[in-house]
Amino acid sequence: MEKPKLTQLTKGSGCGCKIAPADLHDILKHTDWKADEHPNLIIGNGANDDAAVYAIENDKCIISTTDFFTPIVDDAHQYGAIAACNAISDVYAMGGKPIMAVGILGWPIEQLGTEMASEVISGAKRVCSEVNIPLAGGHSIDSKEPFFGLAVTGLVSKSGIKTNAGAKVGDLLYLTKPIGTGIAAAGLKKGKLSENHLPELLEVLTKLNSVGEALGKIDGVHAITDVTGFGLLGHLIEMCEASHRSAKLNFSSIPTLSTDVLGELMAQFIMPDNTMRNFKAYGSKCSKLSGNQLQLLCDPQSNGGLLISVKKEDAEQVERLLASEKLYHKSIGEVKQMETDKPLIEIS
Repeated sequence: MEKPKLTQLTKGSGCGCKIAPADLHDILKHTDWKADEHPNLIIGNGANDDAAVYAIENDKCIISTTDFFTPIVDDAHQYGAIAACNAISDVYAMGGKPIMAVGILGWPIEQLGTEMASEVISGAKRVCSEVNIPLAGGHSIDSKEPFFGLAVTGLVSKSGIKTNAGAKVGDLLYLTKPIGTGIAAAGLKKGKLSENHLPELLEVLTKLNSVGEALGKIDGVHAITDVTGFGLLGHLIEMCEASHRSAKLNFSSIPTLSTDVLGELMAQFIMPDNTMRNFKAYGSKCSKLSGNQLQLLCDPQSNGGLLISVKKEDAEQVERLLASEKLYHKSIGEVKQMETDKPLIEIS
């Protein structure tokens, strides 16, 4: 009997399966994170950052993070690779260097058997080998819906930590990878994405954010976060709120997947469920959006690009670095002073 396609076994796919921002807020709002404070914990959950950071000795710190999601593509090996890239990205978003990972696997054994699960893990191992870290074990459960990801440990110097809270007025904003992967993944799940367009999607989904380690060494890089399930708008709002700043985005400068990939899908309003959940959570904090802007800015990304806030005087250095890594290197906006009578995010 032919096994079902991975993307047909779950309600959502990739980071589009995240719990919606409003629901997550309700889950966490009664939790006293201050009770978990520790003198060595530099960054914990209360900061809404990409990973936790714990000081160990002298200038050395440990980065700890976990990320997992349901299948975003049907090829098991590629799914494992994408999930691994996505989890490791959180270490890079803190300016750190990954050193080890362990796997997290939920698998419907009765429905899919074991061979495909092995392919998922092989995909993750390939990515871990690319960044020279061991996939050192993990944990698995028999689950009705498949999911996979990694818990990743990294290292960073205390002086090199990049949080989402350091953006300064006058900084230029950069996004290293195109958005629109959630729309394309929704098209794949609905059988609407052409096979000819799949390579472009996979290229973005499997591109490592390893440039984050080098960005961590540049003093003029004031803040970094990676764009995932809350979309570019949600993650920029989190950066602005954490930094007590606002921002202006130049929509035409934001990189997206090609019109060939997105055009017909967007015309049919094919998008993940979390697009509208993201808009519900964040739409009131930005200027009025067109339908096209809403679809793209609220689109949940999987292994999305790094969103970087850079001092203007260091922008040229950062642009050269991004260009050398074949990443998008044009500014998409600017950090502004927060004003109570204006939207937090202005879209032009």
